[in-house]
Amino acid sequence: MSVKLPNGSIFSIAAAYGTARAVTALSNASPAKATAAGHTLADGDIIEVTSGWTRLDGRIACADGVTTGTFDLKGYDTTDTGIYPAGTGSGTVRKVSTWQEIKQTLASTSQGGEQQFYTYSFLEDTGDDKQIPTTRSARSITLTIADDPALPQYPVLKAADEDREPRAIRFRLPNGDAIYFMAYVSMSDMPTTTKNEAMAITVTLSLTGKPTRYNATRGA
Repeated sequence: MSVKLPNGSIFSIAAAYGTARAVTALSNASPAKATAAGHTLADGDIIEVTSGWTRLDGRIACADGVTTGTFDLKGYDTTDTGIYPAGTGSGTVRKVSTWQEIKQTLASTSQGGEQQFYTYSFLEDTGDDKQIPTTRSARSITLTIADDPALPQYPVLKAADEDREPRAIRFRLPNGDAIYFMAYVSMSDMPTTTKNEAMAITVTLSLTGKPTRYNATRGA
């Protein structure tokens, strides 16, 4: 058992990407192995994945076990062919080549992610209702950032806000663990102006899917 404080955690946003590479095959294995001719990846590279498998599409992964023409998606178990039908997982990958740290974060708050349920009972039931878990509500993270338009993160955040294309986000914890996810970025143009409080803008990260966590002891 342990208790951890978030002090020292760092958010970063993908600022540049490598060329997207076609994945012609993706195995049902743990970890999943991708076949991609001329991929140029190295162990530890962080990649965005598109895939015919809904559970994998739009996720972030760490490349591992790299060989000429193949690499593993570290931590991804695709052995269940009911969820990952054989032969249908092909798509693309592209490497995050540059990360931009989001500096001067005053606060971070999370919303959503609650489990939703279908509640039912039969006409003949006289006791308690029953529940079946369905989906989870949409998740987002709101960052309150001390206003300073000279910071290098501003043009990156602004570009993401304007083009409405999701970006890879990295959340590095103080112990070295890293949580990755894809998100749409929304940034306020007007800073808050409350007397005796730091002027600040808000950046909202609207997650497009599940995050992926890599422990520091396992790399990435």
